[in-house]
Amino acid sequence: MNDLTPHSRSYRHLYVHVPFCARRCSYCDFSIAVRRVVPVHAFLRAVEQELAIRGREYVVTALDTLYLGGGTPSLLGADGIRQLLDRLRSVMSLSANAEVTLEANPEDITANAVRAWRESGITRLSIGVQSFHDAVLRWMHRVHDARAADRAVQTARDGGLNAFSLDLIFAVPDALQRDWARDLDAALALAPDHISLYGLTIEPHTPLGRWRARGAVSETSEERYEQEFLLANDRLAAAGYEHYEVSNFARPGRRAAHNSAYWTGAPYLGVGPSAHGFDGDVRRWNISAYAAWQRATEAGADPVEGREVLTTQNRAAERIYLGLRTRDGMSLSDEETRAVASWVNAGWIEWFESAGKLRARCTPMGWLRLDRLAADLTALQSDG
Repeated sequence: MNDLTPHSRSYRHLYVHVPFCARRCSYCDFSIAVRRVVPVHAFLRAVEQELAIRGREYVVTALDTLYLGGGTPSLLGADGIRQLLDRLRSVMSLSANAEVTLEANPEDITANAVRAWRESGITRLSIGVQSFHDAVLRWMHRVHDARAADRAVQTARDGGLNAFSLDLIFAVPDALQRDWARDLDAALALAPDHISLYGLTIEPHTPLGRWRARGAVSETSEERYEQEFLLANDRLAAAGYEHYEVSNFARPGRRAAHNSAYWTGAPYLGVGPSAHGFDGDVRRWNISAYAAWQRATEAGADPVEGREVLTTQNRAAERIYLGLRTRDGMSLSDEETRAVASWVNAGWIEWFESAGKLRARCTPMGWLRLDRLAADLTALQSDG
């Protein structure tokens, strides 16, 4: 018997975590497994076994979104992705216009792979570019060089995979002398549908964290972080992209459907090491280490490592945080409206009308202070 109470909820979103990487990036704190030879068949068998375990508690009518993340899912190879999707389809279906995203590194995007991915049902790529500066890519321990990103995009387009997102990292240490404006221009020159930007954070248990501990590297200043975030907002907006979430920009109508589901609080399934899931009441997360997750599934045991039942206070906090992180904003109570008056005056919050109702949303300057704003409004809930 599984240690969680079955809910038999209906899910329309699935995330599969594929942990394998050719090497660990200097900044990476994710659950990954560095493998010279990827154990494709062992991984697929473990996914199948976890799906059987999850089947005791979920109901899927048809998936609207499927996201293969990692790690580096493209390391499964063209046939590995095909087999993975075949196994998923054996226990659930995809809706007619489902968004099926594959995270891929530039070096894995070949003509043969693109053709096989399309035939398997992949509709969108999320390409881990991170920078167009070779020195920065080497410092990050990335496998590809700057030219590989250009080739990857052209190869994807030639193969008919025209929907793709580019990932970039900003606020790298000043000592690298990275030209952030040039990176933005290089990304725009490729005309992607979608761009995701992430500020570099230094986690202690990463190569970068060890470099900082011995004084070999320093984080960029808050001023530089803010300048680069706002420069990206201005450059991408001028190019026609909507800054629709703290870290995400899209051409009109091209928002990422899968991630948007997270921000609306929709239930979703998570499969694979460290994968998270949410049924509307309970959040759960799997064992992080690949080998331990695999052993659990092979033994027929639920690989869940922890769970959290959302309380009324949790829900209030999430309503605020999720509402403030997107351009769609949120409606506020009278008490909340009074509390944010000073933020409006500071230019951190703005009012707008939607469907005849007044809503509040963060400005780009407000997004830089999102944690503080959300904490202040959450405290207001607690005081009430």
